[in-house]
Amino acid sequence: MELRTEAIVCAVRPHGEAAAIVRFLTHEEGVVAAYVAGARGRTLRPVLIPGNIVAVDIRARSEGQLPFARVELVRSRGPWLSEPLPAAAFSWLTSLTAASLPERQAYPALHQALGGLLEAICVAPSARGWALPLLSYEVLLLRELGYGVPVPRPDDADWDAILRTFDRIGRELDRYPLAERRKDVMAARTQLRERLGRISD
Repeated sequence: MELRTEAIVCAVRPHGEAAAIVRFLTHEEGVVAAYVAGARGRTLRPVLIPGNIVAVDIRARSEGQLPFARVELVRSRGPWLSEPLPAAAFSWLTSLTAASLPERQAYPALHQALGGLLEAICVAPSARGWALPLLSYEVLLLRELGYGVPVPRPDDADWDAILRTFDRIGRELDRYPLAERRKDVMAARTQLRERLGRISD
C-alpha cells in the first residue's frame, strides 16, 4: 500500500511510549489506520488532533501489514478546542466516523461532507449554524452504511424540533452502527447533546 493524500484525523490511540495508531479518513481509501512514530511527542501532538486536516504519506510493504504514516499539518482545529460546543462536536464527529466505518472502504461523500461540516463549525457564529448540517452528516452516514432511516428535516428556526431530531438520530446510531462499539463513543454525543440543550430557543 502506498498513499499520499490529505486526510482528516479521526482517532489517536497511544502505542508504546511515544507512538500512536492513528485512524485517518481519506477520500481514496476511506478509514485507514496507520502507525505514526513520535505521535505523542511535542512536534506531532498538536498535529494529530482529531478534526485536523493533514497531508499524510501512508506506506505498507504488504496488504496485511499495519501501514506506517508520516504527517504534516494542513488545517488545525486547535484554536476551537477551548470552545465547549465546537470541541464537543469535533470529538463526537471524529469518534463516530472512526468507530462506524469499515477500514479501507471508500466513502467519498462522507469524506467531503465531514470536511465541510468541520469547517462550518469553525466559521459559524454559533451552533445554530451547524446543528442541522451535523444531523445531515449523521443521516448520510447511516444511509451510506445501509441503514435507511427516514428522518424528517426539522425547521431551521425550531430549535426544540432540532433537538428532538438529534435525540431520534442518536437512538438509531446507538442501535445500528454503534451497537457493538464501546459506550464511550456515544458518551461524546451525550456531552454534545447536553451542551446543545443549554441553548435557549
